[in-house]
Amino acid sequence: MIDVFVSPTFERQVKALKKRYKNIGKDIDEFVSKPLKSGQVIGEQVQGVGYAVFKVRVPNRDAKRGKRGGYRIVYYLKARTTAVLLAVYAKSDQVDITASDIRAIIESFERQN
Repeated sequence: MIDVFVSPTFERQVKALKKRYKNIGKDIDEFVSKPLKSGQVIGEQVQGVGYAVFKVRVPNRDAKRGKRGGYRIVYYLKARTTAVLLAVYAKSDQVDITASDIRAIIESFERQN
């Protein structure tokens, strides 16, 4: 089992997206409760960050576009038993997230914890 933590950036992004996508909580929970908490490392590793960071596609029930047009969740494997949800964005709003933005989120999270 993996313990999953949430960065303040992730919380803010979910709150903003929830205004348009009412089921975002269910969509994220489905990813966290099944593959992530069970220890599966899924998604593409983000290069150039310097940490074990992965980006995964998650379907958006409200947009009905499947994984390709859904959300992107960026998470950090801090340890074998610890993951941190760093960022979430709708693919229709944002094309990608930069390695420097990811590093900044991780460093901010580490300072707070």
